[in-house]
Amino acid sequence: MKRRTTDGPLPELPADGAAAVLLGTDAHATDVRVLIVDDQPIARCGLTCLVEDMPGYTVVAQAENGIQAVAEAREHEPELVLMDLRMPGLDGVEATRRLMRLAEPPLVLAMTAYAVDELGLAALEAGARGFLTKDIRPEALHSAMESVMSGGSPLCSEMFALLRSRASAAMPGTAGAAPLPVRALASLSEAERSVLALLGAGMSNAQIARELYLSVSGVKAHVSRLLRKLDLDNRTRAAVMAHELGLATR
Repeated sequence: MKRRTTDGPLPELPADGAAAVLLGTDAHATDVRVLIVDDQPIARCGLTCLVEDMPGYTVVAQAENGIQAVAEAREHEPELVLMDLRMPGLDGVEATRRLMRLAEPPLVLAMTAYAVDELGLAALEAGARGFLTKDIRPEALHSAMESVMSGGSPLCSEMFALLRSRASAAMPGTAGAAPLPVRALASLSEAERSVLALLGAGMSNAQIARELYLSVSGVKAHVSRLLRKLDLDNRTRAAVMAHELGLATR
């Protein structure tokens, strides 16, 4: 199944439950197939109504837990999953991890009604492309979904704050060996470090190219190399690492 993979910019929206989103530019050729996963029936119903009212999206299935989410994904092959994280039994983090093992893994947008904590980071590390709190406004949710479908990584302002806090706490000291991510960072060229910092700021390949006076193909090559050197499998995880290392400026 084909999906759009274009990148987009990342403006940070207000901290009143809105999201910082990467906005895409491509139009949907066909409706995006969406799976909604939440253990609360009213939440599933509400999200379904919201998504069905969005142009270019259709809900193909619902699931009330992680086990069911994986089964529904295998049957209906959604392109996008709105994934609740805290559910009884198999939680959203492990469900996301299992979805990433499918032959055609969907894009996952993690959501929570609780305070942003390490569970959100675990979801990103498991393969989720973005993270939102459930008090997000409908129009911001739509923008975040567009972002994910355009190759972006929307993060709520609370997640940005957590990443900045972790970056401050994880700054390397002078004693002992440097942490593994810091040692890996030393293997990057100056250009690759610059690209990593701009990934952390949420920039698209085109924006990075303009910022660093490179070609888009050159930026893509730098991204591929830095992902390989840092042993990361996607640019979302690279953006998280940029924040953890204190490289990102946002």
